[in-house]
Amino acid sequence: AAGCAPSEQSTSAPDGDAVTTTTEVRAETSENEVLRQDVHVRQRAPAMADAATAPQAEFSRIAATGSRISKLSEPSPYPHATTVDRENYAEINANPVHRVAEQPVSTFSIDVDTGSYSNIRRMLNNGRLPPQNAVRVEEMINYFSYDYEVPSAGDAPFSVQVEQAQTPWNKNTRLLQIGLQGYQPDPSTIPASNLVFLLDVSGSMNAPDKLPLLVNSLKMLTRELSEDDRVAVVVYAGASGLVLESTPGNEHATIAAALDKLSAGGSTNGGAGIELAYAQARQGFIEGGVNRVILATDGDFNVGTVNFDSLVDLVERQRDSGIALTTLGFGQGNYNDHLMEQLADAGNGNHAYIDGLNEARKVLVDELTATLMMIAKDVKIQIEFNPAVVAEYRLIGYENRLLDREDFNNDAVDAGDIGAGHTVTALYEIALVGSGGERVDPLRYQSAQAQNESRTAITSNPSDEIAFLRLRYKAPDAEESQLIERPIALENESSISPRLAWAASVAAFGQHLAGGTYLNDFDLSDIKALAQPARGDDPFGYRAEFIQLLRLTESLG
Repeated sequence: AAGCAPSEQSTSAPDGDAVTTTTEVRAETSENEVLRQDVHVRQRAPAMADAATAPQAEFSRIAATGSRISKLSEPSPYPHATTVDRENYAEINANPVHRVAEQPVSTFSIDVDTGSYSNIRRMLNNGRLPPQNAVRVEEMINYFSYDYEVPSAGDAPFSVQVEQAQTPWNKNTRLLQIGLQGYQPDPSTIPASNLVFLLDVSGSMNAPDKLPLLVNSLKMLTRELSEDDRVAVVVYAGASGLVLESTPGNEHATIAAALDKLSAGGSTNGGAGIELAYAQARQGFIEGGVNRVILATDGDFNVGTVNFDSLVDLVERQRDSGIALTTLGFGQGNYNDHLMEQLADAGNGNHAYIDGLNEARKVLVDELTATLMMIAKDVKIQIEFNPAVVAEYRLIGYENRLLDREDFNNDAVDAGDIGAGHTVTALYEIALVGSGGERVDPLRYQSAQAQNESRTAITSNPSDEIAFLRLRYKAPDAEESQLIERPIALENESSISPRLAWAASVAAFGQHLAGGTYLNDFDLSDIKALAQPARGDDPFGYRAEFIQLLRLTESLG
């Protein structure tokens, strides 16, 4: 009845999920309803107690040998809808404003992940605003492609383009956009792929937006493979097992049949699955080819190796073998975003969140080459700002990709990788000297030496340069990095191009969802007004969908 507020008690289920049982119903509920609730609880309790004492070697029921499964795990009796919200996100503290006179150099690793955007979209479409720690602004910006110039043959594997304009949310500052465009190889030159699907079939995956969506997503990918490609399927629950030995990619029916046989049940020993998957990838290793493990899971590891640092270390030890790791996140309620993103970073791979078949098609069909084929690794960006021209700067996003200044020249320091055809965009908000956009007061007691050095820099530096850009990258099979350098001249253009306007609108939306500290009074209606005329060519409707998300967020308050 309206106004009822039953109290709830959580009971541990054998698959590690929490199950909620109703133990009390307030007086407003009818007497018959009270009786039904009481009977329901007493009937459920013994069954749950029996289940709690069941052996945890659930995966013995998936006796996997070769490409056959003798017995499948039974679906979990506890529906996913009853689980407590246990989603896990790393803490994000927005980058601060830096005074150029005190800290002129900014260094960070690129990021081509897109999982944060599609995860935020899932929450908004479900009628709720995302937690601030779920918002990684750089992943929102990089979800979209930009019409950067394609690199010429024989040049670096990516082009570098720079653009400036007045900041939409602060007329006294400017936006500096740095864009990278990876080259797109001729399809006939793309090497063969050795793929291992590492699939979570534990009880927590028993939901329509988890294992069933996972299976259909990988079927899409499989249909893009040829006879030169190879696919193996490894699954894990309480234990891990080989479901499909390495199989030619054009045997679509065989691969699909193996996927269709999977069902969810048991606890989650992800560490054991990772080790077995890498062993299979090494066994089928293709010299000069694409060798990659694709981990598809909700990230809810609860038996075996479960410590976050231990799991990341496990993947880091494997990346030197030349086998990369892509992570695909699924589901809600217990989704471990923090682990999924960091595993992909440690595995020289990328991370995506699959919230539906449209996103599966984007990641695994339309952008398959970019997802699988690395064209440059350990890509780092360093900007040295000119104190004669720039007073302050702020990097928008990339909070968990920041590097120390000395890391830029240290080839032993890992950084992000870029796939074929990928675009990468970074935005700085900068305040020019005397612009009125400065937010930080200068130091009163700065040493005389530092003041003299600052004055010398201001008088000796070229006044037409705002910064000096450096990039380092390695070829996929190289251990020594190559350097790209170029100055960035000051542009006085106040108008904003559609390309930069779109990136700025996405950045503004991300900052709004994360608290909007630096947006002043720039609200959702302003963001929408900035985005709509910048939509441009939108063959798949992703930009139109973004504008709809802005409208939806307005309605959610």
